[in-house]
Amino acid sequence: MQVFLESGSGILMIILMVAVGYFLATRDWFSEDSTKLIAKLVTQVALPPYMISSITSDFSRQELLNILPDLRFPILSMMILFIISIMIVRLIKVRPIHKGLFESMFFNSNTVFVGLPINLAIFGSKSLPYVLVYYMANTMIFWTLGVYLIQRDGETAERMSLQAIIKKIFSAPLIGFIIGVVLVILGIHLPTFLMEGFSYMGGLTIPLSMIFIGISVHTAGIKNMELNRDSLGVLSGRFIFAPLLMMLLVLPSSMPILMKQVFILQSCMPVMTNAPVVSKIYKARCQFLINHGNRDYFAVPIDRSDYDGHHNSFGLKFFWKLFDNF
Repeated sequence: MQVFLESGSGILMIILMVAVGYFLATRDWFSEDSTKLIAKLVTQVALPPYMISSITSDFSRQELLNILPDLRFPILSMMILFIISIMIVRLIKVRPIHKGLFESMFFNSNTVFVGLPINLAIFGSKSLPYVLVYYMANTMIFWTLGVYLIQRDGETAERMSLQAIIKKIFSAPLIGFIIGVVLVILGIHLPTFLMEGFSYMGGLTIPLSMIFIGISVHTAGIKNMELNRDSLGVLSGRFIFAPLLMMLLVLPSSMPILMKQVFILQSCMPVMTNAPVVSKIYKARCQFLINHGNRDYFAVPIDRSDYDGHHNSFGLKFFWKLFDNF
């Protein structure tokens, strides 16, 4: 019984925090503006100092340099998923009015706002640089290829400027990550009061993110989350094709097992929340994706302690053992 309780601690913690957000939303605690404020607090206030604090405290210069070449795995995975999405579009006859949205959602995942706090809750701060490596690839591809695909669906000739795209790629969390990496590589140590302040502010990341997810689930309405052919197609990309493809790519590699776990988990995160926003800019039809994005939040990993002391997604433990000698 004790083993069962320990194995479920991570998922229970996540469910509890999401439930708090959902319950408070049922009590009308949050308006649309306050929900946006929570999102800004996480991405622009809590995450950047958390990046700096965790990276400078937990990682050496050599560790960080060793992980950068593995950026190729998420890039390769998303490019293959893009090709698969084109075939799926033709196979299930996705409606042309949101074909680009479908393809973008198929291969891009929510790696920071949802992915980062879930990885931290399951694997701890050691997973942070691996999460951010995946995030860099995901962000660059979404704001280039992903936005291009969504533009094709739009009714307007307006195009996002290069300056706007660069600004989106170099978001506050990524800048915090870059600052942390530079500090470690140059051997610069920040004053104690700054590090402690960053740590306290970064502590807001996980609870606020989970509360936001709870609010999003309530706002979407569980009863309104209908499945249709297009939604099932996107779900197959997020939760079947993406993790299976990432497994095939990373399990035979020599990268650390924790990086394998993080990459697989990141690959099957919910859809990018920016996609419906971008679709509105270009006057593309995005309602099925807005509903789909909120429905994705019901899919969360199950935590279990690994045989070597790490934490694992329960359903993947077999694979960690099977491929541990690669």
